[in-house]
Amino acid sequence: MTGTVQVRQAADGLWIIGPEGAPTVLDETAAIDVLVLEAAGGHLTWSLLAGQSLPAAVLDDVKLAQGWLWAVFGEQVALAVDAGETGELVAVPGMPELVTDAWRLGYAHWAARWWPASIIDGIAPLDERLLREEIATLSAACELIVDGADEYSEAAEQHADELADTPGRAEDYALAAGPATTVPSGALVLARGSGGWDWHRCPPGLLDASEQAVSWEVLRGAGTTTVLVRVVAAARGDVPSHLYPHALVRTSSGTAVAPLTLAGDVWGVEVPAPEGAESTVTVEVYVPGVGGPEPGSPEMRRRVREFALSRLSRATDPTDHPTDAPLLAEIAAAESDSDF
Repeated sequence: MTGTVQVRQAADGLWIIGPEGAPTVLDETAAIDVLVLEAAGGHLTWSLLAGQSLPAAVLDDVKLAQGWLWAVFGEQVALAVDAGETGELVAVPGMPELVTDAWRLGYAHWAARWWPASIIDGIAPLDERLLREEIATLSAACELIVDGADEYSEAAEQHADELADTPGRAEDYALAAGPATTVPSGALVLARGSGGWDWHRCPPGLLDASEQAVSWEVLRGAGTTTVLVRVVAAARGDVPSHLYPHALVRTSSGTAVAPLTLAGDVWGVEVPAPEGAESTVTVEVYVPGVGGPEPGSPEMRRRVREFALSRLSRATDPTDHPTDAPLLAEIAAAESDSDF
């Protein structure tokens, strides 16, 4: 595990180490495929879909980070940073197995936030208990890098009894194909459509991650025009009211916003149609205060779903490559796939 890295210093005193073009925590917008690991004296990042093995690092405390720089990037890089030298160097990790464990730890944290569970697309959810346990185990293995590994272990033990033993299965989605709000008898359907939602705009485990999870219909009945929005829910426990998703219905002439309510396994709401709904409608689903203004990419979401399906398809097969070794939660999800 070797590679060329750029070592440079930012104007604000931060040190940046990593392969050319690799994502860092300094990027203006964080892509959903970026693994992030908080380290002593900085942060490590990897591009998941690019198959990046060597991380990029942003250091805010070089002295503290020197405890692990040699292990991750090699002695030459560690000495260059210590001497204040910049440039292109060859990284030869002093402890390649630690770099692999760090990647797996970053991936486990990523999976806890971004795993695209979907009954529609057949992507089983990951068991939160198993994820927490593996994060604790990997944190201990990465103690040289991770600041506060003991805290992860304590947190895992503290929350173990609060989590369900198994993730949601197909029976948890019994109503996923049915409406949360039914079309009124005699109503005329003027238009309909379906699509996905921006994963940045909702917390994990709230909505199905499919690109067909959101559906809408423009209805005309009793002298009024309305828009009926439905979103397939993810299998989870009670949702606090401040995390209820909202639907923003937009036309060329106006907008309408309303919170969705959960009925069975579908979130739904019916709102008065803004002017122009008969011809053009877009629907955005979000939780107020979550995420930023930049919309996520449907293509990126598609690639992440394909990645997850690939991981599950290989989870029960042995592998000689430690980075490809599945998490325990992935193995359990793959074994439960028949229930989907």
